[in-house]
Amino acid sequence: MDINKKTVKDIDLENKKVIMRADFNVPLDDNGNITDDTRIRAAIPTIKYILENKASLILMSHLGRPKGVVKEEMRLTPVGKRLSELLGIQVKKTDDCIGDDVKSQVSSLKSGEVLLLENLRFHKEETDNDEEFAKKLASFADIYVNDAFGTAHRAHASTVGIAKFIPAVSGFLLEKEIYFLNTILKNPERPFVVVLGGAKISTKMGVVTNLLEKVDSMLIGGGMIFTFLKSRGINIGKSILEPEKEVEAFEIFKKAKNEEKELIMPVDVIVADEISENAKTKTVDVNQIPDDMSGVDIGPKTIKLFKKKLQEAKTIIWNGPMGIFEIDKFAHGTEEIAKTVGSVKATTVVGGGDSVAAIMKFKLSDKITHISTGGGASLEFLEGKVLPGVEVLEDA
Repeated sequence: MDINKKTVKDIDLENKKVIMRADFNVPLDDNGNITDDTRIRAAIPTIKYILENKASLILMSHLGRPKGVVKEEMRLTPVGKRLSELLGIQVKKTDDCIGDDVKSQVSSLKSGEVLLLENLRFHKEETDNDEEFAKKLASFADIYVNDAFGTAHRAHASTVGIAKFIPAVSGFLLEKEIYFLNTILKNPERPFVVVLGGAKISTKMGVVTNLLEKVDSMLIGGGMIFTFLKSRGINIGKSILEPEKEVEAFEIFKKAKNEEKELIMPVDVIVADEISENAKTKTVDVNQIPDDMSGVDIGPKTIKLFKKKLQEAKTIIWNGPMGIFEIDKFAHGTEEIAKTVGSVKATTVVGGGDSVAAIMKFKLSDKITHISTGGGASLEFLEGKVLPGVEVLEDA
């Protein structure tokens, strides 16, 4: 995939109104406080560049899944407050994202000022990629900047529709994401090792198929291994299974064998009698999972095997945890893989919400070359799909 798009640096911003799509879909606690502001911080370099170049800036984002209705707990007010703190200026905020009141606030916006629009998904027209809705958003500005990699795989009004009406370029975060992922896929330093985990094989099947021919080794962990094991007639006890994916899983084994690709599955797992911190656990070989227990993490022999492959690697992509790492008792495999990825002398890219959460949990973010802000978007990119929110940007 050859991607060369204009960025915010390729366009004259002085005295222009810029509308920027950011990904401020941050986690909030029950009191409406932001518990992790990583996504807000990730947008700051582009915001500062636009303001330093004497433009006025309108920011837009979604938060949660309000499904076209106004939900008070999903307002972007906490985001506006945090942005004001990070930028050291007052970020004004509207009560809606379209309408006469918003239009009047936009028209009075001066160079160097920032206005945050209310949650885009309070209008179902956003996710419907409604042309009239996109036109209204575009009417506020002279230039559109997309810096929301996390939603670049969605053809929504604020990611795709708006680009029909005003010049569209990428921000620095989107540019960095595309650069890292594209460079790795096209020209990785070898050995190139991919680690895939997570509960469901269905969300990763396209990635496995696309990357298998590009990698030197693929390591599979997480709940998805049990569908692979079952496809080869191995008993998996009460472990998670996607029966409709068994045939595809078996085909992947055949493909790996035919193409002489190294597809490495766990040799042992931790099994538990229940999914809780109080569970009784034991370590078993993968072909000895008891009928009344379920797999919850990779075992010590597998950890050793995976670590050896990672330590030899020059390029690593990691997407998905090795077990149910939210429960400390089942987090050891994920922690060991995270620490190994953080310690090797290689280009390392970590993507997907749970893998990123693991990196944060084990305080390793400064040890990773690139942490992707878009789980679904990075997966689709790794599948070889063209992201609609990137495709519509102007070619460089």
